[in-house]
Order: sequence, then C-alpha cells, then structure tokens
Amino acid sequence: MKERQINRRRFLNETLGVSAAIGFPCLVQASALGKAGAVAASERITVGFIGTGSHGIAMNLKSFLPQPDAQAIAVCDVDPVHLQQGRDTVNKKYGNNDCATYSDFRDVLARGDIDAVMISTPDHWHVPISIAAAKAGKDVECEKPTLTIGEGRLLCETMKRYGRVFQWSTEDRSVDVYHRMCELVRNGRIGKVHTIRVELPSGPDTPGDPTPMPVPEGFDYEMWLGPAPWAPYTKDRIHWNFRWILDYSGGMLTDWGAHLLDGAQWGNDTEHTGPVEVEGKGKFWRDGLYNTAKEYRIEYKYADGVRLIVTSGTPSLRFEGSEGWVGNRGWRGKLHAEPASVLDSKIGPNEIHLYTCKGGEQRNFLNCVKSRKDCYFPPEIGQRCFTIAHIGNISMLLGRKLKWNPDNECFIGDEQANRMLSRTMRSPWRL
Repeated sequence: MKERQINRRRFLNETLGVSAAIGFPCLVQASALGKAGAVAASERITVGFIGTGSHGIAMNLKSFLPQPDAQAIAVCDVDPVHLQQGRDTVNKKYGNNDCATYSDFRDVLARGDIDAVMISTPDHWHVPISIAAAKAGKDVECEKPTLTIGEGRLLCETMKRYGRVFQWSTEDRSVDVYHRMCELVRNGRIGKVHTIRVELPSGPDTPGDPTPMPVPEGFDYEMWLGPAPWAPYTKDRIHWNFRWILDYSGGMLTDWGAHLLDGAQWGNDTEHTGPVEVEGKGKFWRDGLYNTAKEYRIEYKYADGVRLIVTSGTPSLRFEGSEGWVGNRGWRGKLHAEPASVLDSKIGPNEIHLYTCKGGEQRNFLNCVKSRKDCYFPPEIGQRCFTIAHIGNISMLLGRKLKWNPDNECFIGDEQANRMLSRTMRSPWRL
C-alpha cells in the first residue's frame, strides 16, 4: 500500500488527512481472518506510539504488543536513536519491516488508518498532543501528568466534546495492593479517615549543568522544546532530566505524585473534588539548571477536615482513621494495618467494589475503546489528582498557605497564585 502525502498546513487547520490505498492481489494469512484463535485484522485496534524513550518502549509499547486485539503500526520520536529502537521492537514482534517511523507527531495523527495513540513524551507535550489527537479522531492513552491546571481542564472539555476514549496511563489502579487498600478504606474498615500520609521520592541529587552543548545529529531539539520557552540544548535538560525543570514538569511531586496522590484520592472518595487549603515548604537548588523542589513537606486540608500530608522520602501510602490504619511502605510494598485483622476482612457483594482491570492500563484502554466506556483513570479523575500536585508546587514557590476552591479550580483571594494556573505557549503552538 502507498500512502497519499498529507499537507501539514491543512492538518493544522484541523482538516483530517485520510490515507488512500490501492489494492493488489495478495495471499491472506489465517490470522488476518481471525482463525486459529487470532483476532481478525479488521477487528484490531491500530495504534501509533508517540514518544519511544525508555518508558515509552519498556512499559507502554511492550505492554501493547502482546495484546491480540491491538496492532502497532507507527512510532514517532524526535530522537533518532529512540525512534530506531521503537521501530525495531515492533518489527521484531511481528517478524516484518512494516512499522512506519516519524519525527513529527502530526504525521502520525494525519494517518486515517490509526485508531488510537499512546503518548509517552515529556510532560509539557502531553496535553497539546492529546488534544490534537482527539481533534484528529483518535482515542488516546497518555502518560501523566499535565503541565498546568488550566491545560488539564481544557483537555477534559476536549475529550468530552469530541467523544474520545482517554486514559491517563497509570498501573496503580490495577495493582492489587493499592486496590485492596482503597477498598478497605472506602468500606469503613479503619473507621472515619482523618489523615492520609503520602511519601514520594526526593530529587534531583545534582543541580544540573546549564552549559550549552551542540545538539546531537538528527535530534529535533526545536520539536522537543515545542510550546516551552526557548532554551539552549544540554544533555541535562532532556530525556529523564526534564522532570527537574518547571518549564517541562513539576518534579517528583507531579511525577510520582500522579501515582500515589491518585491512591490518596481513590481511598478518600474525593477523586471528583480536591482539598480546600494547601501549605508547602520545599528545598531547592540555588544554582544550576534544575528548579523543582528536591525536598518538600506539604499539608493539605479537605472541606471535611481530612488532612493529606505529602513528604519526600520512600514511596508510601497510608490511611489513618478513627478505628485504625492501613498502608504500605515502598513501591507495591506489602500491606500492613492496625489492627492486623483489617487485612483479613472480606468485601461483601453489597459493599463498594472499586473499578479496576487486572490486565493493566493498556488492557483497560483497549477494552474501553471497544465499549466506549470510561477508562479507570479518565480525564476528570486525573485532573483532580494532578491539581493536588500543582497547587502544592505553587504554594512552595510562593512560600505561603493558599486557599483553594476545587469547584471553580482557582485560589481564593490570591491573584498572583491564580496567574500560575496556566502558562503562555511558545509560538506557533497553541491549544
């Protein structure tokens, strides 16, 4: 098959490109017809992968490839090394050389034969690409989190307007220890919750070197920056290190917070709202490239008086109630409780059973693409989770306690803080 060339200007004007194909006589394998237990090609969900770095391949691509009803047909990355690794991973799985490669995500979205995209880029690209994908008629799974509260709200509105299936990519809701913990709390096994404790990793360990360096050959640094402010290239700015720079991310508070703050919200039955007050204190590098907090302590308060205390340390989640506590220490660490009998409790058929998918976020996404139902971590729930991290960062940066209105998503009586809810995007990018 030969694709028709797509005019990018037309695409940017929101006119969808549709692939044209000319049919030729060919031999059809039994698997393409759905025989021998395979899923027919016509029933498979075709997926394009935007961002093929370490997590994009090791977690996301390799989680989709074994799914019998998914077909990876394109990969995209601004780094030619990562692009080749993504392509080779797909071709090795299918035993052919059919995987298409792109350095511009718009070329993936312009293909009419792609049903869905998996976005594994730095944070500052999550929402712009997700919104463009929705407008191009694609369902979306995207790594978390958002960059700002304002853009997150726009994403929620866009997915609803275009009727797209959207999954914020997190495995926690399919991990038994977190699912079990939250079901015990939601069903009252520790009484009325009064305190939630979350620990997240510290970082960064070094201040980062801002000294400009030559851009590696073939690396599209202009596209990597995209809507973020222009800045000179340095290896300490890209790949894993983008997390430590506020232009692209929010540090461990937004990175790991997207996992364990969601657990806090899930168990507290506040996944459609948020705290009403925040006060955070953080330690920052005084010199160098990195400007996210390396250590922090943030305390939030909900309208009903529940306290959420977030500190830097070992990834942990713990709920404390009027009749005991339940929690774990360490990523996917063993569940502990006081009294210990809490752990033996059975959740009855008429009690609360929280929505999960044992197969993980990719399996849940594919199921929902077919059913058109909400995924287990849809736009709105992600928005509320990420908002907790964002207002914590804002409180630390301003150095004061802030009052928050979760209904209107704004600070009360603090215009300086409210100006930090969104950011200007570098031309020509816009939402």
